[in-house]
This record gives sequence, structure tokens and C-alpha cells, in this order.
Amino acid sequence: MTPFTKNVIKIIKGIPEGKVMTYGQIARLAGSPRGARQVVRILHSSSKKHKLPWHRVINSKGEIGFQHDEPFNVQKLSLQSEGIEFIAENKIDLKRYQLHPDEEF
Repeated sequence: MTPFTKNVIKIIKGIPEGKVMTYGQIARLAGSPRGARQVVRILHSSSKKHKLPWHRVINSKGEIGFQHDEPFNVQKLSLQSEGIEFIAENKIDLKRYQLHPDEEF
């Protein structure tokens, strides 16, 4: 496992209930500012294995990245169960819910 992958997993595991982070934000903190797509791949391949709270990772617009299908519904319901309110069908207020860790991983 690469250091970047290890950092991404650590960061995602550290997102508490009721908070979200963006793919790009995680990539920057993990050491690769342009690695947002790699964060997506890591989530896809490692969420079950590492029991990652994948539903707490969204895009930079504050939106769920999935289209209206089962993963979309699972992510939305999971976020709502943690107290996150949506301001549109698939969008949340990043100013209110985005986690901004002040330490580098």
C-alpha cells in the first residue's frame, strides 16, 4: 500500500458522524493536491475492506457524486441519519458540515 493510500484511509476513517469532506480536500491532506480521482478509486476498492465511512465523502460542490440509484439513496440516507440536512435533492451546505482538520496526516 502506498503512503498516499494509507493517508487517504486514515483521513476518511477520521471523519466523524455529521461531517463530510471532499475528494479533493482528502487528496490535498494526503499529499497529492491533484489526486481526487485516486481518492475515488481508493474508496471504491477499499471501503468494505477497511470499513470506511465512504458516505461522508462528497464532491467539491457539496453534492453526492452518484446518480439517482441505490448508492445515491444509501449515501443520502446515511448522511441524513447522522443529522446532515440537504438544501437540494443531492446537495448539502459545505459551510455547515465540512470538516476542516487542522493537522496534516
